[in-house]
Amino acid sequence: MLSRRAFVGGLAVAVATPHVALAQKPQRFQPGPELAPRIVALDEYLPAGEIHVDPNLFALYLTLPDYKAWRYIMAVSKPALWEPGTYHVKWMAEWPRWRPTNEMIRRNPAAYAKYRSGMPGGPNNPLGARAIYLFDGPRDTYLRIHGTNQPWTVGTASSNGCARMINEHVIHLVARVQRGAKVVLHPRWGGDQA
Repeated sequence: MLSRRAFVGGLAVAVATPHVALAQKPQRFQPGPELAPRIVALDEYLPAGEIHVDPNLFALYLTLPDYKAWRYIMAVSKPALWEPGTYHVKWMAEWPRWRPTNEMIRRNPAAYAKYRSGMPGGPNNPLGARAIYLFDGPRDTYLRIHGTNQPWTVGTASSNGCARMINEHVIHLVARVQRGAKVVLHPRWGGDQA
């Protein structure tokens, strides 16, 4: 899937990122240059305009022509909640409204039941500045690639199934993604899926 060079470079960032991301918390979080979106080379051809998410490296790749891709560092779901597969972008939203899924409410009613009716978009919303909605054919998967109001979690496995990004980075990504784009959520190493 990804080139050996992208893998090795991504592995180095993934190993360093959790320490950097967790070292800075809430209000004054300033992402370091190691978290910045960057163009990387791929050894394997992938059609331009696809999104590939590698949960092992905390990396999202938006493929470009000529064996290149934008690489973004992000947070992924807790291991048991990761849903690998091939999806497509149905739509994207700016400052999206959020409602926890029924499964999230069942898993942790103390944290999520109070939001059963939803939360309007804005800086306190868990989906952050933008959201990309992933569908499997006509079915909403409830999986999202979105911003976050907790940017210090980037580089961790901490979400409830989605891929979350620093708000400025998801804005950068959404400006480059087309509706209908193919999205591949790659498996975790070792196959420890739910």
